[in-house]
Amino acid sequence: MSAPLSARGAAVRFGDRVLWSDLDVDVQPGEFLAVLGPNGAGKSTFLKAALGQQPLSAGELQVAGRPPGRADRSIGYVPQQKSMGAATPLRARDLVGLGIDGDRYGVRRRSRADRARIDEALGAVGAAGYADAPIGLLSGGEQQRVRIAQALVGDPQLLLCDEPLLSLDLGHQRAVTGVIDRRRREHGTAVVFVTHEINPVLGLVDRVLYIAAGRHRLGTPAEVFTSESLSDLYRTPVDVLTVQGRVVVVGTPEHPSAGHHDLPPALQVAHR
Repeated sequence: MSAPLSARGAAVRFGDRVLWSDLDVDVQPGEFLAVLGPNGAGKSTFLKAALGQQPLSAGELQVAGRPPGRADRSIGYVPQQKSMGAATPLRARDLVGLGIDGDRYGVRRRSRADRARIDEALGAVGAAGYADAPIGLLSGGEQQRVRIAQALVGDPQLLLCDEPLLSLDLGHQRAVTGVIDRRRREHGTAVVFVTHEINPVLGLVDRVLYIAAGRHRLGTPAEVFTSESLSDLYRTPVDVLTVQGRVVVVGTPEHPSAGHHDLPPALQVAHR
């Protein structure tokens, strides 16, 4: 059986600028891969490549053993959160239904089986109580649950999540990550989770892909979050400290070798 996501020598360049290169990775069924890095490093571009929306500059990338495509039903996708206006003429269940037939033109007449799948997906994310509510009247956390239901209703082998926790409070973050964790554990769905903040998902993460300065590190959190690993990645001294049970990553952007690549001044991750 092919890995849900596989890359060999994969690279994306825009002119002289290299986002990442020589990327080799196999994301296995049920694995949770967190993708981290500073703004503009190429995290979302990695997801776009898997979706078939961004051509590679070199190497190859496959989804479930096939080249990625825009309508690949092996993939569920949770985009960056954007609040929908109150006038949006869709109910929550309508949005979820687009995960089944959103690639079709014309009037949609869903079968009884399709309607049952929609109800099941809404129930799985705890959104059954507002299935018939206008999507624009739901809170940010409720909308995000519905988006996850939309991504899962097609029973994907691979779930791509692009900053799904942005603008959510701690309670909604826990609810959303809990839904995603249950899915991958109960159905073997591989998860690729782009995030700026590792804390809410660190307990779920199997491996980290850290992208920065045109380079990357891939490994377990314990392997990636070390002074040696991140200093080499950024080509500037980076200290990884354990303070009161937490790991604090502190960079020194003023170092001459840092160049134009911005290292966040402090990135905190929970000690594992």
